[in-house]
Amino acid sequence: MTRSSKKGPYVDERVLKKIEGKKPLETGVIKTWSRACVISPEMVGFNFGVHNGRTHLEVLVSEDMVGHRLGEFSPTKKFIKHGGKMQKEQEQKAKEGEIAAAQSAKAVTAEPAGAKK
Repeated sequence: MTRSSKKGPYVDERVLKKIEGKKPLETGVIKTWSRACVISPEMVGFNFGVHNGRTHLEVLVSEDMVGHRLGEFSPTKKFIKHGGKMQKEQEQKAKEGEIAAAQSAKAVTAEPAGAKK
């Protein structure tokens, strides 16, 4: 559910205090654990370190991000590819195909130079 429109967007006061009176280019990374904080226009240009549960991921706030939450730009889950033995075999075949294509391309370019004798 979204927040009630009469309450307005949730912007963490501590985050606003950290950026108050500072210039975006001179300020370093601002660490925050407030993933639910809505990005306001005053935050544009600042570099935030948003906590994802393990580390702080750097997020450079742009104009397109206004209205979204800080947590949206700091994923909490890391994708590990699917597949096992069969997936590895398919990747190996694809690699071999790329190598064969590169070798045949080299052979085609080398023939005209040798044919000029």
